[in-house]
Amino acid sequence: MRLAVLKERRADEARVAATPETVRKLIALGNTVAVESGAGTASGIPDAAYAEAGAEVSPDAASALSGAGIVLKVRAPLAEGEEGPDELALIPRGALVIATMGADKDSVARMAAAGVDAAAMELLPRTTRAQSMDVLSSQANLAGYRAVIEGAAAFDKAFPMLMTAAGTIPAANVLVMGAGVAGLQAIATARRLGGRVSATDVRPAAKEEIKSLGASFVGYEDEESKAAQTSGGYAKAMSPEFLAKQAEVVAGAIAKMDIVVCTALVQGRRAPILVTKAMVASMKPGSVIVDIASDAGGNCALTKPGERVVTENGVIILGWRNWPARIPAAASSLYARNLLTFLTTFWDKDSSKPALPAEDDLVRGVMLTRGGQVVHPNFAAG
Repeated sequence: MRLAVLKERRADEARVAATPETVRKLIALGNTVAVESGAGTASGIPDAAYAEAGAEVSPDAASALSGAGIVLKVRAPLAEGEEGPDELALIPRGALVIATMGADKDSVARMAAAGVDAAAMELLPRTTRAQSMDVLSSQANLAGYRAVIEGAAAFDKAFPMLMTAAGTIPAANVLVMGAGVAGLQAIATARRLGGRVSATDVRPAAKEEIKSLGASFVGYEDEESKAAQTSGGYAKAMSPEFLAKQAEVVAGAIAKMDIVVCTALVQGRRAPILVTKAMVASMKPGSVIVDIASDAGGNCALTKPGERVVTENGVIILGWRNWPARIPAAASSLYARNLLTFLTTFWDKDSSKPALPAEDDLVRGVMLTRGGQVVHPNFAAG
């Protein structure tokens, strides 16, 4: 079967869906692999490395997709009207397209009309069986790391305590908001850099996880917070009353912070505002807010997605989009392995192609379209 790997063309996207390592393993499954020229350049992977791994390097998307039965991408295929080639129109009908789709009803309908079988990896159920193919976790982990590194670079004082003959520089006070995968990695990274770290999260299980990493817990707890987590491990949207009480507790902590890392996301919704204008105004000049949730609007009221902002009182707010793509080589490596694991899990050796049983919980979770029909319950009509 021919498997195509396309170059990503969306703004701020530097990742690629396959690496030379995964190309070799995809070929070992019985595939021929075509990689569009330049697909790995932004991740530090030249065309020659793919060719050495056994891939055909195709000059453009059309030639890579010609006859393809499987298409690997980081983001959804470009459609008519978007900047770049109409990738969706170039994909052969019946091909399996695997990517993080960020889909809505209109885009899912377009994929169904194009006759592609679309798998949205961000919708993978968060179960033990799915851990090794969980793209949200692998990418969030790196986003949490990168956020602290960029926060440290923007901070105009030292991160660890430095004792010198000229005097002592105190360690940076760091608050991590949200203790999911990204938040826990941010805590660990800030601790490794020598910061004094505290963290907050509405989920009851998070308190012990925060403490286990050597950080202190900041937060308001009541009966609502005991049920603040879905069965899939995500944070639930909380009531305005709870958020107001949580904000009171957090506001006192934020005024003392040098660096605040915002990581709180509610799946499928706008990110909750956790850092208000008043909280930002209470912070010291030179303090830094790093907002990983910027793609969903941001956790800080003053975040401008895609921009670096300096407030009137001198607080720096980093609201870059697509944080995993800011560490593209590592992010591509993990993402490519996630996709490889998904394919090998459902690979039929006899027919040398994926077998995706509709009754399987992982397949049911990710498949948006099949055989020209919308099959995912979140997007199906009715």
